[in-house]
Amino acid sequence: MHETEGRRPNVRMRRDAQNAFKVRLSIKTALGDNAYAWDASEEYLFKAMVAFAMRRYSNKETTQISNVLLCNMTERVSFWFVVTDSAKNVTTVPGSEVEAAIRMNRNRINSAFLLTDDTLQFLKISSTLSPPIESAVPVWLIVFSVVLCLVVAGILFLVVSGIRQRKKNNSESAETGDLEDKCDTPVTTENGIPCDILDLKAGQINGVYAADDEWFTPL
Repeated sequence: MHETEGRRPNVRMRRDAQNAFKVRLSIKTALGDNAYAWDASEEYLFKAMVAFAMRRYSNKETTQISNVLLCNMTERVSFWFVVTDSAKNVTTVPGSEVEAAIRMNRNRINSAFLLTDDTLQFLKISSTLSPPIESAVPVWLIVFSVVLCLVVAGILFLVVSGIRQRKKNNSESAETGDLEDKCDTPVTTENGIPCDILDLKAGQINGVYAADDEWFTPL
């Protein structure tokens, strides 16, 4: 089995070894005509990024580039890697620690190769969530604007409701006044017979008095 340079002689490296991880890169798919060739320099960069991730995760400076071993390299750019323990030449770093370090620094590793979680795949490590997009407008300003709009809407509603209620009250008062005027109008009677009120403007004459005048006219 082909193994890249930098492998420690006393570490048995197999693609199905414990704590080994498979990596697949889709450079052509991601970059198209701007795709770069995967060569020894790119391998060195990958080792450096993994070593960086391990250092950053454990806060230890013992992990070196030589501790990252690659094997089973294919032309379609896929390979396996393990991270050896600097203190013990024959052991590898537990896979859980490597996975945690990769997840913690996934965006940095992707950026180094101009790839994403979909085009730089660690097959045994789940993809990380993309960092949240920071809004150009501060959150507090958005909340303040929403609250202000609600307050203004509430004030407008109260004002409009007050105007409508006032008009309604005025209308009811006018109708009540008309009814009271009608009720207060006296009804005159003549010899026990109700008489219509004279409408001076219209020139109406009570029919009872008109009949009396007719009786006395011939005399």
